Amino acid sequence: MRVAQTEENQRVNAAGVHATPGDSKPDATAQPRRKVLVIDDSSTIRRTAEIFLSQAGYQVTLAEDGFEALAKVGDLHPDLVFCDILMPRLDGYQTCSLIKKSPRFHAIPVIMLSSRDGVFDRSRGRLVGAHDHLAKPFTREALLQAVQGCLPCQAAGAVLPA
Repeated sequence: MRVAQTEENQRVNAAGVHATPGDSKPDATAQPRRKVLVIDDSSTIRRTAEIFLSQAGYQVTLAEDGFEALAKVGDLHPDLVFCDILMPRLDGYQTCSLIKKSPRFHAIPVIMLSSRDGVFDRSRGRLVGAHDHLAKPFTREALLQAVQGCLPCQAAGAVLPA
């Protein structure tokens, strides 16, 4: 069993594309996976989003708070950011505002995550530059629909399920 797993691992190249045995080059036709950063102080929300997004073909990076996220935005340059509103140290509004004020990163869409889904919360998110707002807890369909609203489907490297 362990040998079979090792052989399978050897057939998966760095981009996550399956190759045939003996094939040492990555598939030139494979599109790079779109990068999504998920910022939330809840490990359950981070893990749920990671599972849903990874299954849909996205490369997912996680951050526990705004400070960690800002460092990762600089390194990763994600295509999309999900940002919790209520976090310790640097809240989601401040994190979104800092991303949007950066000339280098201002074009990255940010979707605010919150268990508070009122008009005030949505409006405040828009004021700091958020593209959209997603209520927690979210379903797989709601999460992928939010992504689809910001990024073209084909960019994930796979067609998003309905």
